[in-house]
Parts: sequence; structure tokens; C-alpha cells
Amino acid sequence: MEGLELICFEMIAANGSARSYFMEAIYAAKAGEFEESRRLMEEGEKMLAEGHHAHGNLLTQEASGDKVKVDLLLIHAEDQMMSAETFKIMAMEFVEIYSRMNNL
Repeated sequence: MEGLELICFEMIAANGSARSYFMEAIYAAKAGEFEESRRLMEEGEKMLAEGHHAHGNLLTQEASGDKVKVDLLLIHAEDQMMSAETFKIMAMEFVEIYSRMNNL
């Protein structure tokens, strides 16, 4: 595996992991484990950055005039990235809400 296919799978793996970390952070916060929740959010951020880095390589390739073939695998990879971004935002909000509830 090489080229576009490899980059897509890197994006899918990293962003899928990020989304899982963000969900685990919500579960940890719900259980009152706020240190663990913060740690999981940080891990999710790292994975999300990896996914964005892989995506950035495609953007650089396109910007340099080397057209990127858009296919179902790339669309899925970008969907995973957007999903991870959404989960990050939601996880931040849920962790904050659970934290406030815990302090009542």
C-alpha cells in the first residue's frame, strides 16, 4: 500500500482513534474520573493532530499542482476527520457539564 491509499488509511486510523478517545473521556467524566478524562482528551488531541497532518500532506500535494484523486476511500477518510472534530467539541462540553455537576 502506498500513496493516496496509505494516507487515507492513516487518516482513518488516527481520526477513528481520536474519536474513541473523546468518547472514553466522556465516559470517564460521567464516572467522576476527571483526571482520566483530561488524559483521554489529550490523547484524542494527539491522534486528531496525526490525522490532520496526513490530510495536510494531501493538501500540500494538491497545492503543488499534483492533483489528488477523489474516491470513496478519501471521502470516508475526510468524513472520519470531521466526525472526530465534532466528537472533540461535544466531549469538551460533556466533560465541562459533568465537572460542574460534580461540584454541586
